[in-house]
Amino acid sequence: MLLLIDIGNTNITLGVSADGDLTHDWRLSCRAGMTGDEFWVMLSSLLAPENITVADIDGIAMSSVVPGLSTVIESAVYRRLNAPFVNVTSKLDLGITVDYEKPEDVGADRLCNAVAGFQRYGGPLVIVDFGTATTFDILSSTGQYLGGIIAPGPETTTKVLHAAAAMLPAVKLEFPPTLVGRTTETSIQSGLMFGGVAMVDGLNRQLTAELGNDTRIIATGGLASLFLPHFNTVEAVEPNLTLIGLQLIFERCAAR
Repeated sequence: MLLLIDIGNTNITLGVSADGDLTHDWRLSCRAGMTGDEFWVMLSSLLAPENITVADIDGIAMSSVVPGLSTVIESAVYRRLNAPFVNVTSKLDLGITVDYEKPEDVGADRLCNAVAGFQRYGGPLVIVDFGTATTFDILSSTGQYLGGIIAPGPETTTKVLHAAAAMLPAVKLEFPPTLVGRTTETSIQSGLMFGGVAMVDGLNRQLTAELGNDTRIIATGGLASLFLPHFNTVEAVEPNLTLIGLQLIFERCAAR
């Protein structure tokens, strides 16, 4: 079994795969100051009900955009698991070409998404990831990672609005009943949700015009399923794309 760990700014996503299939996945809140022991206790509490033991883990793959926390977690699993460990970076042989001015600047989660997305859908491909930021990752027909687009994510935007304007409340991320808001809350929701759809669809149309009409567009991330029914340009949601990418990268790189 492979233990898959994706450390983001908002959440830590964990998964276990066996025989090439993702069998379990969990999402934890990412908390500054978490210790290795705390992470191990949480991990153990998730594995135990599934009858997964330390002895069952024969490989570990990790991607992280939080350097301080990745060091803590890497140390925690190193001490307790005697298994090959792959930490995803642009320096690995990923099976795609990272055609970026500074490849080391591409987030490890975005590399995982690109690897899994291209393996499943080919290219040209656009991957929209709804996380702390809303990111677009673009791959060519030959598997070149061409670059991307980064915009504020819906959760980030609502927190910033609430913090910056005393009269604007924090709101639940859901679509209001009408485009024109009838209250302050639904007005904010309309801007966040319908505005988010307009941004994503608008950028996707421009990307398709640039890349070609055969461009495929998929989405991932915690909020992707909420937005999917409202999109005109996104064909599918792959909620565990990053974990699948971690598995593929481990399988490619662990023995090298």
